[in-house]
Amino acid sequence: MSTSETVQTDEPAAVGWEAVQDLPPSAKLVAKILDYNGALTQSQLAEETLLPARTVRYALGRLEDIDVVESRFSFNDARKRVYTLTIE
Repeated sequence: MSTSETVQTDEPAAVGWEAVQDLPPSAKLVAKILDYNGALTQSQLAEETLLPARTVRYALGRLEDIDVVESRFSFNDARKRVYTLTIE
């Protein structure tokens, strides 16, 4: 098989909450806090989850990798990003 060929699997890729189930506990917690509270900054997430800022950054990265979290610049402070969950 050449490197340009893709391997097809019979299983569809997990989406939404199904995809979140395969992530570490910190990412699941961040997702649930965003689901419950709506849009939050990284520092607000760290405060709500009681997780270190580094762990929250890692969790947000994992959530962004599976496209369940969106970020935008804060209107109040352009240095910060506001994160929202994109699944219901």
